[in-house]
Amino acid sequence: MKNATLHFSVKISPRSLSMFLIKTWRATAFGVYGYLNFTRNGFLEHAKNFKQEDMEKHIEGKNCIVTGANSGIGYATAEGLASRGATVYMVCRSKERGEIALSSIQSKTGNPNIHLEVCDLSSVNDIKSFTSRFSSNNIPVHVLVNNAGLLEQNRVITTEGFETNFAVNVLGTYAMTELLLPLLEKAAPDARVITVSSGGMYSVPLITDLQFNNGKFNGAEQYARNKRVQVALTEKWSEIYKEKGISFYSMHPGWAETPGVAKSLPSFSERFAGKLRTSEEGADTVVWLALQPKEKLASGAFYFDRAEAPKHLKFSATKGSHAAIDSIVVNLRSMANLLPLN
Repeated sequence: MKNATLHFSVKISPRSLSMFLIKTWRATAFGVYGYLNFTRNGFLEHAKNFKQEDMEKHIEGKNCIVTGANSGIGYATAEGLASRGATVYMVCRSKERGEIALSSIQSKTGNPNIHLEVCDLSSVNDIKSFTSRFSSNNIPVHVLVNNAGLLEQNRVITTEGFETNFAVNVLGTYAMTELLLPLLEKAAPDARVITVSSGGMYSVPLITDLQFNNGKFNGAEQYARNKRVQVALTEKWSEIYKEKGISFYSMHPGWAETPGVAKSLPSFSERFAGKLRTSEEGADTVVWLALQPKEKLASGAFYFDRAEAPKHLKFSATKGSHAAIDSIVVNLRSMANLLPLN
């Protein structure tokens, strides 16, 4: 029997190769950009250009809602607003943890006008119950901070049938904002919605597979996808409601050392130990956005470290994907059982 040489040939389509290269570039560009900008050193460098007077404004009489306010960036945001005289409504899933956080903020700021609202942001029904109850008081909402977020590594389905990351980060954020629009209108023209996104969104385009039904589930990737949706939603809200006197901003806090990050990304937390931002540094731009005159800001824009930031990294091929937001909004309204937009 003659020796035979076996040749294996694997054909890769130009499209598959192109997608592989783009994904690799996105991950690389995000990693480099993040390491240079998102760490605590990045914050300290950017802070050299901050203006102290920007944060000296007091907002007594302003009503602010902060979701996920019992820890991390949400807690720091609630404290920052309370310390400037705002009436703050802390929306928390846990009554016990919320009460502890509320007591702590009142003690630190001396502001008695802090209130706890218990609501599970993964449940549309719970959000509807909260917004209905809150709306009955007819209180104008000057600032809504959509901070509550989740990074669940495993695929978990809520009792309402939604993938959990999506339920909190996207559907919950969407339903909360839409249902509070009448109260935001009451605070016009100074009303604003601030949604806490993540730099992770730089690594993915906007796609319509909202619940990660296709392919092997990856919690970190799903979180990044969710955060991209939030940025595109902010653009869309700004466009749809531009005549209502409500401004919409998305932002990202950089890489902050929070309980959520430690729990969801333990290896990341360990690798960047000592290099991550504090919760207060992560919340800095949220509070800054709440305090600035609207004329100084751009509705629909994405902010980072007190400045407008790009929504797409160079050569990452994500910009065109935002065209999908129209169909995504239709799906979200259907999932939340809200009336169609006119």
